[in-house]
Amino acid sequence: MIDTMFIGLSLSSILLLVALGLAITYGAMGVINMAHGEMVMLGAYTAVLSRIWLDANIVMAIPIAFVVTAIVGLVIERVIVRRLYGRLLDTLLATWGVAILIQQAIRLEFGLSFFGIHVEGLGPGLQNVPVPAVLQGTFHLAGVEINTYRAFIIVVTAALAAVTWFLLQRTSIGMQVRSIIRNPKMAAACGVDVARVNALTFAFGSGLAGIAGVMMSGFKTVFPDMGTPMVVDGFLVVVVGGVGSLLGSVLSAGLLGEINSVVAALKNDTIARAVIFGVVILIIVVKPKGLFSFRGR
Repeated sequence: MIDTMFIGLSLSSILLLVALGLAITYGAMGVINMAHGEMVMLGAYTAVLSRIWLDANIVMAIPIAFVVTAIVGLVIERVIVRRLYGRLLDTLLATWGVAILIQQAIRLEFGLSFFGIHVEGLGPGLQNVPVPAVLQGTFHLAGVEINTYRAFIIVVTAALAAVTWFLLQRTSIGMQVRSIIRNPKMAAACGVDVARVNALTFAFGSGLAGIAGVMMSGFKTVFPDMGTPMVVDGFLVVVVGGVGSLLGSVLSAGLLGEINSVVAALKNDTIARAVIFGVVILIIVVKPKGLFSFRGR
């Protein structure tokens, strides 16, 4: 059971990386970003291409994936999302279209086939990223055998969550983000450059999703549709934890990840998914604003 709960903790870590960006983006911008899962997929493919082009392992691919997906997120915000603020359904449909375009771009090998160039790893086939030797195997902790790579995922996620907390709570840009989450119009009236802060927030959230993709590539197959279920799971974490709440996202990801791991070990994955949705529905009924939400007047 301890081993199962540790596996659940590693799954919770992936969920948290995906949900952090969604929680901040939706809280600050009021945007339902359906392309967020594709940032996870792009991060995984960045790990694949980093290995092919740069001979870089998963650890080296983490900063590369963050930069790549952050730039892609910034472009999406500048070109599409910025023109649709205040139009919730329009942003949902627009980002859904972006997600489809990104998936097709991967299947078409990023358009390189038009130039007669073929690069292994860009096509629609299944890809795998090997885990570095130092992260393979297991180690013993308190009499329990722990998977080294899953422990690495937990450590990286904890570090990124701490960095995100520091940025939100101890920096001027974080104070601006929190003010926009509370009241964007009042923040703008007080001199906050809402457009600039939103763009940086969107890029940062996309970068975190890219890192989640790199982490996933170490134990899951990489393919163009891999990000689609992740955006659903990410929104479940956001809804349960409370929009814009970092603590809520952490606890919600831990709760849902552990439930999924334990129930899947006792029964199967299908029943685990059903139990998770049941828990989410129950929490929404009891606390419509999530486990943690900002107090209002």
